[in-house]
Amino acid sequence: MRLWNRRVSKIRAVLAALSLVACTSVVATTTTTSSTATSTPAAPTPPPSTTPAPSTKPPAESPPATPPAAPPRTIVMPSLGRDAGGEDIRVVLRNAGPVMRVTSPGGLVFTERDGRQLVARGRGDEPWRIERDGRRVRAVRSDGLPTVWTEPPLIARAERGGVIALNGRGYRGELALYGQDSGVVAVNRVRIDDYLRSVVPLEIGSKSFGDSAAIQAQAVTARSYAYIHLSKEPSRIYDVTDGVQDQVYGGIASETPAADRAVEATRGLVLKYAGRVVNAPYHSTCGGTTAAASEVWRSGDEPYLTRVSDRVPGTDRFYCDIGSRFRWTRTLDAATLNAAIAQYLATYTAVPAAGPGFARDMTVLSKTLSGRVAALSLTTSRGRFTLRGNDIRYVLRPPGGEILNSTYFSVEPTTDLDGSIARLMLRGTGYGHGVGMCQWGAIGRARAGQDFRTILHTYYPGTTVGTAN
Repeated sequence: MRLWNRRVSKIRAVLAALSLVACTSVVATTTTTSSTATSTPAAPTPPPSTTPAPSTKPPAESPPATPPAAPPRTIVMPSLGRDAGGEDIRVVLRNAGPVMRVTSPGGLVFTERDGRQLVARGRGDEPWRIERDGRRVRAVRSDGLPTVWTEPPLIARAERGGVIALNGRGYRGELALYGQDSGVVAVNRVRIDDYLRSVVPLEIGSKSFGDSAAIQAQAVTARSYAYIHLSKEPSRIYDVTDGVQDQVYGGIASETPAADRAVEATRGLVLKYAGRVVNAPYHSTCGGTTAAASEVWRSGDEPYLTRVSDRVPGTDRFYCDIGSRFRWTRTLDAATLNAAIAQYLATYTAVPAAGPGFARDMTVLSKTLSGRVAALSLTTSRGRFTLRGNDIRYVLRPPGGEILNSTYFSVEPTTDLDGSIARLMLRGTGYGHGVGMCQWGAIGRARAGQDFRTILHTYYPGTTVGTAN
C-alpha cells in the first residue's frame, strides 16, 4: 500500500509539473512579445489536387490556384499491408477566413510540430485566436494572453479525443496550423474513415438506409481516392482539399447515420485493378451511358474506365433517370453568351489580342462513342475557335455562374438579322463529367436490389474490391 501511495504521489507531481509548464509558456510570452498585435491576413483559397481527373460530382468552377508554400516535411507512404481506412489524411480547410478561432468542448492542448513539446492547455469551450508572424504561429487566449511563437505547424487537439472546432465548425482528429505568406493555413489531420463519414453523405447525397448499397459503393470509391492521394512529397503540407477539386468535406455536421453505417460496413475496402488501388472517378448522373476517360479529359484511357450502359434491362428506362438533371435545357441570350466567351474562351484556346468578338454560329463538330460532344466549333466576328471535351462546360455558362451540366447535349442557335446569335439553347442529359460510377445510377441499382460489389463491378469493369495489401 505504501508503494502504491508513493507511485500515486509521483504521478500527481508529474501532472502538476506539466500544468505549470503550460502556464509558464503562456505567461513568459507576455514579457517577450511586442505590445503591437500581429494582424491575421486572410487565409488562402485551397488549391486543387494535382490529379488531372477529378473524382467529384461537379468539377471545380474556377481555374486552379497556386498551392501554398510548405515547409520541408517527410511523408511516408502507408504500408500496403495496413488498413486504408485507418491511415491519417491531411485535409486543407477553406473554413479558415481572416480570423481563425479554435475551440473544443472538453478543452484544448497545443503542442509543437512533433506533438511532444507542450505549448499550452485551454479550458472547455474557451476560444483561442490563431495568429502568425511570417511562418511562425501562436495561439492567443480569450483574455489576450498569447503562447510563445512556434515554428509551424502548431498542433491543436481536443482533450480526451473530443471534437475540435475551427470557427464554429467541428472536426474529428487534430488541426495543424501553418503560417503562410497569405495568412494562416489550417490542415485537419484525421483518420480516413472518419474523413469519409463526412465525405460520403456530401458526395452521394442520400440519407436513406434503403439506398445502403449505393452509399457503400460510394464509401469504397471515396476511400480509394483518399488512399492514393496520401502524399509523400516533402513540399506538400496537405493531401487533399475540402472542396470539389477533390472530395467535398464538411466535418462532423455533415455526418449521417446511413453514411456512418456504410463506412463501417466497408471498413478497409478499396477498389483495385491488377492488384493496385486505383483512382475511381464518379459523377452525379451519366444520362444513359458513362464515358471513357479519354472522351472527357486529355488523358489516356484506363481499362476499368470504359463506357457502361445505364439502361434497365428489357426497358427503355435508365437506372439514373430518377435524378433531377437526367434531362435539362439551358438558354443563353446574346449578352450572356458573348460575356461568357469574352471571359472564358481565352483560357481554353488562343484568341486575338482584341478579344474573341461576338458569337455568330455554333455547331457540333464531332461526338464521342458515348454520344457526348467531343469538339464544338464557335464562329465569331473575329474568327473560328474549337473547344474540346470537358473544356466546353467551363465556357458555355453565365459569367461567374455554374458550369454546364455535362457535354452530353445538342445546340440550337437562333440568329439575329445581322447574322449574330440572338439566343443559344442547349438540350442535354446528365450531370457531371460522366466517367466512372454514376451516383444516381448506383442509387437506382441499389433500389433494384443490387449490392455494392455488383454496382462497383458494373461501373468499373475488371476491378476487384478488397483490402489495400
